Amino acid sequence: MAIEKLYVDQKIADFPQVSTISQRLNLPSEIVSHPREVYDRVSAGSDPVKKGKTVLFLTYNKGAFIKSCPGTRSYTCCGYQILNIGTFCHMDCTYCILQSYFHPPVLQYFVNHNDLFKELKVIFAGNKIHRLGTGEFTDSLIWEMWTDLSNQLVPAFAAQKSAVLELKTKTTAIDSLEHLSHNRKTIISWSVNTPRIIAREERQTASLSARLSAAAKCESWGYPLAFHFDPIVIYDGCEADYEYVVNQIFSNVSPDNIVWISLGTFRFMPALKTLIQKRFPNSNIIYGEFITGLDGKKRYFKPLRIEIYQKIIACIRAHAPRALIYFCMEDDEVWQKSLGYTPSERGGLSEMLDKEAVRHCDMS
Repeated sequence: MAIEKLYVDQKIADFPQVSTISQRLNLPSEIVSHPREVYDRVSAGSDPVKKGKTVLFLTYNKGAFIKSCPGTRSYTCCGYQILNIGTFCHMDCTYCILQSYFHPPVLQYFVNHNDLFKELKVIFAGNKIHRLGTGEFTDSLIWEMWTDLSNQLVPAFAAQKSAVLELKTKTTAIDSLEHLSHNRKTIISWSVNTPRIIAREERQTASLSARLSAAAKCESWGYPLAFHFDPIVIYDGCEADYEYVVNQIFSNVSPDNIVWISLGTFRFMPALKTLIQKRFPNSNIIYGEFITGLDGKKRYFKPLRIEIYQKIIACIRAHAPRALIYFCMEDDEVWQKSLGYTPSERGGLSEMLDKEAVRHCDMS
């Protein structure tokens, strides 16, 4: 979806990034004194979620830029840290939690980058390995058309040895990454799914072939890669479809250059079901064998999750026996039955991922 309206928080109206973004969008900007002015205008309509994807609100982050992934005590968490550069996304996946997470959802970008880099400076000064990513509350690369943030972040990470940056996307917006000094401290990662799910449930995203072609380019530029099978959707014939995805990945990139691969089946808070039914009446993604998990989310019945995990893992292992495969929000039983071990047997998931970051990224 194209940006149709640009709003600017008056507190940051004189920031240089505001003028740059306004010129690149070729849109007049309207200055507002309070975010509520934007939220109220977006909310006035039959589909505030869709409207919010056409509005860009430039503002400032009032809290911390770097926060720990919330996770849950019920499932194994990876110790990821969120680098919060903005919120929401102009793509329109049926299952996206962001459409119910923000009230109302508004595409907003934080321009107080001096504060962001002050926080990063503290991280960089330490000795502990940190894994940070910008793709939790937004897609990492949708901002490339309008901003120069990656041009600042990637070289900043390249110049230190305490942290790696992961940029996760469903786009092919990689052109600005080609000539950056990265020293293999930025991991470019893609969320992947079957062509059927991409066509039916991931609207305005890049095709699987386009994502993997972009991954191959990034590999040729020296970047380490990662892939995230999330959400895995169970349907008739899905096993063969996911096997096709795995084969396509390894037809495009080297297994030795993949830092990690995550797996997670479709899960959702009950409130999202009503929103999906309203916004995407032709989607059947929410109709399956779901139970209520320990975190209150609806999940596929555990034996179904284990079965699809086992099949995808076997296919990955045939191509990349050394690749670290991990689960996003699963318990020890799923780990044991799907991978043959639990994270605690190998020092914990966070330690496992840190070791892969050190192994694949230049942390010297």
